Amino acid sequence: MSHSDKSDLENLDPDAAELAALGYKQEFKREFSSFSSFCVSFSVLGLLPSFASTMYYTTGYVGTPAMVWGWLIAMVFVQCVAYGMAELCSSMPTSGGLYYAAAKLAPGRWGPLAAWLTGWSNYFVQVTAAPSVAYSFSGMILSLLQIKNPNYSPQNYQIFLLACAGMIAMTLISCLPTKVVAHFNTCGTVVNVVFLGIVMITLLAVAGKNHAFNSTHDVWANFDNQTDWSDGFGLLMSFAGVIWTMSGYDSPFHLSEECSNASVAAPKAIIMTSAFGGIVGWLLNLIIAYTIVDVKKVMNDSLGQPYVVYLQQVCDYKTTVALAALTIVCSFMMGQGCMVAASRVTYSYARDGVFPFSRYLAHIDVRTKTPNRCTWMNTITGMLLLLLIFAGDVAINAIFSVGAIAAFVAFTIPIFIKITCVSDLDFQRGPFHLGRFSKPIGYMSCIFVLLMLPILCFPQTKGKNLNAQGMNWTCVVYGFPMLIIIMWWFISAHKWFTGPLLTYVPEASITPDAILEGVSKTDDEASVSTIVKK
Repeated sequence: MSHSDKSDLENLDPDAAELAALGYKQEFKREFSSFSSFCVSFSVLGLLPSFASTMYYTTGYVGTPAMVWGWLIAMVFVQCVAYGMAELCSSMPTSGGLYYAAAKLAPGRWGPLAAWLTGWSNYFVQVTAAPSVAYSFSGMILSLLQIKNPNYSPQNYQIFLLACAGMIAMTLISCLPTKVVAHFNTCGTVVNVVFLGIVMITLLAVAGKNHAFNSTHDVWANFDNQTDWSDGFGLLMSFAGVIWTMSGYDSPFHLSEECSNASVAAPKAIIMTSAFGGIVGWLLNLIIAYTIVDVKKVMNDSLGQPYVVYLQQVCDYKTTVALAALTIVCSFMMGQGCMVAASRVTYSYARDGVFPFSRYLAHIDVRTKTPNRCTWMNTITGMLLLLLIFAGDVAINAIFSVGAIAAFVAFTIPIFIKITCVSDLDFQRGPFHLGRFSKPIGYMSCIFVLLMLPILCFPQTKGKNLNAQGMNWTCVVYGFPMLIIIMWWFISAHKWFTGPLLTYVPEASITPDAILEGVSKTDDEASVSTIVKK
């Protein structure tokens, strides 16, 4: 590295210098702290609305055992994935996140393909997150009207219009200046935590007053299997709810270019989100498992909203409406956090030419310093996905399973590449690293995801009980677009897509190998991390 190149990096602040060493110039304002990054990702988790949205999986397959020790089993492996991701984030804190890591860690010419598959899978989960949340809270709002007026029956067009209105509101907030968005998400996290606490305490108080709690034996051992599969397999199928709920902890990775002290703060936010979310989520499941009255009625009620039906079982009308309203507010906050994270992912991919019209999309608004064009593109795409509402409940509900599968495929590809293709000596560690536990944790992550991918595609019924209405269309809704993406790669994309495009290239370029190894391949070799520390 020439003396002028060292000077270029030394003249930048440490975060900008670290980003420059990875090949990007600083374009965002760094106005997120570790806590505000955690706030965005915790808002994206949205434990209360996520549970309400996925109760069909966590409770409906085998009953309360899936909510208690089933959640605990799944969380052990989810934490492994989170720790592996945090290690990558500390080493390569860019908004490209997993996509960038896959490209840089893959051997030789395989880097672009690894980035292509990781990026598109990650984009699918990002672009489906906000519309799935909007669909969920729209259905919940209209179900409250249905409770008040039993003669009212929500129409698909009403759910669609309400969900679209919610997405537009989320988009307008996401297009505000970065500092405002950070403050909004901090407030959103406070609201999520406070409202979650209110709901949990209220459920315990009301249930204890109105009826006895369920016995510990029934909660932990009574499998109420509503699938055609064995209890054990049904339990594994119920992990879909856990995986979808916990699929938002990658948000700090994508916000790392807007975060101060990113190589420390961003991975810290990932770990905080996964750990806090896992523990509090289990406590919420525990409370509901001990207070639910009739699992079958909750799942099969004509209202079509298991969470609201559960509230009706435990609470009176006014309390049901109040707790559902708190959940709806949390849902909106969650959707807005999803929108912010998705816009950063989209921008990073557009910056590298992944999308058609990438040159137009890769734009930062001069006034707000936010990628507003990417935000609006995701909004329009999300509204198109919401048209699945008119195809029926099975079709629209597939986006929840797609989100779970797409997220963990994207999470695991770079972890798998790291543990199989990169030696410990070649991997440039960040301040947060797993040391000798890196590979064991990585293998546990990959085995878990490899096991869950086919299981998440299984339908609830089989044999003569299986029909088009009961089919699990996840493999089609996720697999068909990914098949197109793979065909696109072999037909043309392999000719022009070369992986992440560097936007900061000094006179003596830092090669990708140098980034990985932490040194520049010139006579006066110098550690990138050393330059950053200076």
